[in-house]
Amino acid sequence: MSSIKKEIFAIALIISQICLAQVSDELTLYRQDFKNISGDNTVSVTSYEKGGSHFVFAGGIGNVDVYSLDKKGKLTPISNHELHKKKGPARGMVADNINGTDFLFVANKHGNVIETFKILDHGSLERVALVEDTDETYLGTAITLQVVHMKNASYLFVGGLEETPGLSSFKIEADGKLTHVQSVKDDETIHTDGIIGMFSHKINGKTFLYTGGFQDNGVSSFRVYENGEFKNINNISDNTKDRYLTGAYPVTGVTLGNNNYVIVGHRHHKYYKRGNFIKRPNFVYHGDGVSIFKVNKKGALIPHFILKDDETTKLQGQTRIEVVSTNNNEAILAIGTRDDASIQLCKLNKEGILSPINYLETGFSIYYGLRSHKIEDNNFLIAGSFRFDLKKIATYKVAPKINRDGKILRHMVSLKYKEVATEQQVNEAVNAFVSLKNEIPEIADIEWGINDSKEGNSKGLTHCFTLTFNDEHSREIYLFHKAHLDLVSKIKPIIADVLVLDYWTK
Repeated sequence: MSSIKKEIFAIALIISQICLAQVSDELTLYRQDFKNISGDNTVSVTSYEKGGSHFVFAGGIGNVDVYSLDKKGKLTPISNHELHKKKGPARGMVADNINGTDFLFVANKHGNVIETFKILDHGSLERVALVEDTDETYLGTAITLQVVHMKNASYLFVGGLEETPGLSSFKIEADGKLTHVQSVKDDETIHTDGIIGMFSHKINGKTFLYTGGFQDNGVSSFRVYENGEFKNINNISDNTKDRYLTGAYPVTGVTLGNNNYVIVGHRHHKYYKRGNFIKRPNFVYHGDGVSIFKVNKKGALIPHFILKDDETTKLQGQTRIEVVSTNNNEAILAIGTRDDASIQLCKLNKEGILSPINYLETGFSIYYGLRSHKIEDNNFLIAGSFRFDLKKIATYKVAPKINRDGKILRHMVSLKYKEVATEQQVNEAVNAFVSLKNEIPEIADIEWGINDSKEGNSKGLTHCFTLTFNDEHSREIYLFHKAHLDLVSKIKPIIADVLVLDYWTK
């Protein structure tokens, strides 16, 4: 390559990196769809591509719902499947291909079993194996699963909580059955008491596994060998200086350039109100933040950077961290929060510095149900909530921020009541709708009226309500607010038809 061509190439590369940085700094979330679930709640969400089709699995108490997902982020219900003994919730869920067969592995938390389902061509599930807890395996209250592929075999690592903490490895057979390889009981050295997050890195031909200990407030690294056995490397506990690990919760990782990172979030013990649930109640609350660890050549974790929560971020009660996208220079992360009820987007550069981008207040707490999924050039997030009154799963597109400076959002709801609805029922429904402003402060204004058009194009709709929101967050909070959901449930029996339109205006 001539010196002129090299110079042109270098300039083009610099420009592309600048443009990429500009785009990533403006990324935000836009809700695309939401659908009802068949169970009581959504605890975990995972997704999978099979034969060009994209599927979403939402696990709750007692069952797993299956949906298809299209390139616009739309969900279509396919089926639902009962868990062992109708227990659950389906906490840890991971889908993977083992020797040419697609499986979904489910940690049935209160069923104390690991269930293996075969993923059929249309996305439905067929249970093919089940492993129950024993005194040697530490599967009781199973929460987190991680598939680790080695050269000649694949292994499922299992982490649990509460009564029987520890870490176990199982070989995944071709038919989906699990063969026990090794289990390590939690002790005062390793952080495996309440493994809610796990992640594996492959570095220089070696495989390493990282676990977060929710109850013992730290993270551990393990070397995984070809036969599925594992050995502890190092352990890092919480402190008040350079890490936030009290209630260590989500664990993930990325490779940027020559650097390998592990990202750890936490839901601090201060957020738990249940008596006797936290084993070490003498904790010190020193704020919320995301901890970044650099991995050395031996697979050990080294504290590297922390992103502290402040008034510009939504990091309180982190329960899931998903990698949205990566390139050689940066990774885009999505952090789901239970206590801030939001999804926070962040950027991790190759130097290991994490910086916030934008967030969306979802209107519901994210417990463990957040999953990133890509279809063609579209990056999506699928989210669910532990809330029993919500019973929904939602999709969001990660895309450049739209400039809406100086604009407000109008939300128009036009209704047609059933002929059998009495005047009193209609009046009560109207008053309840208007009263939402007193219960949901995010509603900036609400007005309503009865249709007076004589053009004959009203489609029978008689009552129109117009709500005003100042931003995207307010609409989401309203949509999934308990008061709004209660209203919908109450008036649904007398509604014959409804039309909803949203638009932005100055």
